[in-house]
Amino acid sequence: MDAKHVKQCFAALRASIPEPRTELHYASPFQLLVAVVLSAQSTDKVVNLCTATLFAAAPDALSMAALGEEGIKAHIRRLGLFNAKARHVHALAEQLLAQHHGEVPAERKALEALPGVGRKTANVVLNTQFGQPTIAVDTHIFRVGNRIGIAPGKTPLAVEQALLKKVPGEYLQDAHHLLILHGRYTCTARRPHCERCALYHCCAWPDKVLWVQRK
Repeated sequence: MDAKHVKQCFAALRASIPEPRTELHYASPFQLLVAVVLSAQSTDKVVNLCTATLFAAAPDALSMAALGEEGIKAHIRRLGLFNAKARHVHALAEQLLAQHHGEVPAERKALEALPGVGRKTANVVLNTQFGQPTIAVDTHIFRVGNRIGIAPGKTPLAVEQALLKKVPGEYLQDAHHLLILHGRYTCTARRPHCERCALYHCCAWPDKVLWVQRK
């Protein structure tokens, strides 16, 4: 897809999603970091239910470290992999206290050195909290990038790198949330809503016509 079509796609996305933002609930950089760690293989809706009580009990790194693994587990048992997530959240709280005075660093290397934090989580925090033009490629963005032809790639990193090269500068800051929300609610995996898709006319997916006909 050439630069002109990519720009048209993002103009259409911004028109259809005028306020692209995360659906995770948080009140501080630390809470955002924890929420993103907990969101792996879980929906934002369930994460928000868990963090409502977790953050009431432990709103910052100091109180989270004091809560301990078992205390954290009591709030997040409905999440997949909750044992590992509790371990990571407790450990990252302790590491933030030991190395960063309890504050969330704004550098990728420091973020990825925290327990349970990989490239995707770091990208979310850097973009959402610190306003950096990063794109965290999750299953939705991976699907959208490949399906509509904006940034095809065989791995999340390949899609990320393609998007960073192709997304026009004026849309780079919002690209992550524009794409993830489009994938979550319109360009869904099993039953995409092609009949109301803002990108229908610039999408390269050959099956889009079939999905419109089925509707």
